[in-house]
Amino acid sequence: MIDLHYVATANGMKVAIGLQEMELEYRVINYDLFAGAHLTAGFKQINPNNKLPAIVDHDPADGGAPLPVFESGAILLYLAEKTGRFLPADPRGRAVALQWLFWQMAGLGPMHGQAHHFLRYAPERMEYPSTRYANEALRLLKVLEYRLEQAEYLAGEEYSIADMAAWPWVGGAALIDIDIADLPAVAAWAARIGERPAVQAAVAGKETAVPPEYMQKHAVLTPEQWSNMFGDNLLAASDLR
Repeated sequence: MIDLHYVATANGMKVAIGLQEMELEYRVINYDLFAGAHLTAGFKQINPNNKLPAIVDHDPADGGAPLPVFESGAILLYLAEKTGRFLPADPRGRAVALQWLFWQMAGLGPMHGQAHHFLRYAPERMEYPSTRYANEALRLLKVLEYRLEQAEYLAGEEYSIADMAAWPWVGGAALIDIDIADLPAVAAWAARIGERPAVQAAVAGKETAVPPEYMQKHAVLTPEQWSNMFGDNLLAASDLR
C-alpha cells in the first residue's frame, strides 16, 4: 500500500497517473491547498519542503520501515524502478527518458508555474513578469513540439514517466492563454495520452479529479489563502520542527 499525499495540481496529477499506470495499490490523502493543510509539522516529517505531492511506501523493496518520497519527478522515478515499468531498460533509452523527465522538472513545470502565478494569481497584473513567463511557457511548448515531431513519445516510441510528468502541465496551457492546437505534434501527443484508461481514471477519479476552484482563469484568494499559498504562512512553515 502506498499513501498518496495529494492535491489536484499538475504535479499531483502526474503521480496519480503513475500509480494508476503501474497498477499499484494506493490510498489518497487529500489536502486543502488553499487552507494550508500541508503547512504542518506532521506533514514536514514526510516532505521537509511542505509541498505536495508526496508518497509513503509501506512496502519498500528493502522490507524496512515505510519510506517517504517527495518531489513529483523523484516519485515517478521511484515508482518506475519499484515496478520495472515505464522507464526504458536499455541505457540509451533510459538516458533519453530521464533527460525529458528532468527537463519537465527544471523547465516546463517551474516556468509554467510562474506563468500561472503572474497571469492567474497575482493580485495585480505586472507587465514584465507576465510577459517574461508567458513567453517562456510558450517557448518550452515549442521545444516539446520539436521533440514530438521526431518521436511519438518523449523517450522515443515508448510511453514513459517523462510523458506522465509533462502531460498535466500541457493540459493547463489554456489557463495561461496558450492554445496547443497551434502545436499539432503536442496536441496529437496530448490526445493519445488522454485516451489511456489509466490517465482517464486519474483525471476522473473521485479522489483525484481537479476541483473547479483550481481551474479559475483569474483566481481570487482571501488574505488567509494568499498567505498559505504564497505569503507569510508558507514562509513560516520553514521554521516548523
